[in-house]
Amino acid sequence: MSSPEITSLSWGQMKVKGCSTTYKDCKVWPGGSRTWDWRETGTNVPASTVDYLKKNGIDVLVLQTEKAVAEYNALAAQGVKVGGVFHSTC
Repeated sequence: MSSPEITSLSWGQMKVKGCSTTYKDCKVWPGGSRTWDWRETGTNVPASTVDYLKKNGIDVLVLQTEKAVAEYNALAAQGVKVGGVFHSTC
């Protein structure tokens, strides 16, 4: 499965290729996407999640949203299996 392209980003709105939902904040991964519900983790990715990913050899980048989307899309276009958590109003 490939990582879906984020096709548009504007303040308060994100669209993911192959998904009819317009997200405010979203999680994407190879093969899918869904709303990022802040009630699950707050507005930040927990340090324990970042530590877990790094300990398992997975690169983690924390970037401003526009830069994060550009990096995510560039990696996805290269066929890299990449995931992300994006907040469209920061």
